[in-house]
Amino acid sequence: MLRRMLSYLIPIRVYHKKSAVSKSIEINWNNGQLVLDSQNTNYSYGSLQRVLRLGLKKIGFDKIRSMESLLILGVAGGSVIKTLVDEIHYKGKMTGVEIDPEVIQLANEYFQLDKIANLNLVIDDAFEFVLKTKATYDLIIIDVFQDTHMPNFLFEKFFIHRLGNILNAGGYILFNTMTLDEKQNQRNKQYLSEFHTLPFTVFTIPRIENHNELIVIQKTLN
Repeated sequence: MLRRMLSYLIPIRVYHKKSAVSKSIEINWNNGQLVLDSQNTNYSYGSLQRVLRLGLKKIGFDKIRSMESLLILGVAGGSVIKTLVDEIHYKGKMTGVEIDPEVIQLANEYFQLDKIANLNLVIDDAFEFVLKTKATYDLIIIDVFQDTHMPNFLFEKFFIHRLGNILNAGGYILFNTMTLDEKQNQRNKQYLSEFHTLPFTVFTIPRIENHNELIVIQKTLN
């Protein structure tokens, strides 16, 4: 309780570990909340949860609640999953894909993700999972980072088209991106242009955090 109260003044570290995938993982009390951070950015439950919640709200909580199957690429501590379960009261099937087993271990220990009955956690590379899955989804949430770095495959045509193939008609992709410089701003513009010849509608959400741009993609109904 004392550490939680002090965290309104300064962040209080609870746990720190080097990770082969994420380089550095920290559990901190920050503003009265337990959060998961990497060395240079928030991974779960801080500003990131606010960003993704806004994206879910734009899609519509009622609409999400009626969906049958969701895919989360990049679980980290699972803050977006907690929003889906605790606030949206989503009861359908969720598949969470995370490449770093050490992150999942912390998510289970500190945030009890393994207690969520309708969540299937998969330790795998997001690219590999999307490539081989035979399932389709009504909502795909992409939140894949290694600290502040976003893997290049996320923006490549092959991956974009493959996501379109596993997205159900009328379904949505919610893509959280980090833009730290003008080159990355242009990268996002190029990404958006890839959907002009595809059966999708695309829009971005005005940034509530300086460097996070949310892209929302809907696959049009047949």
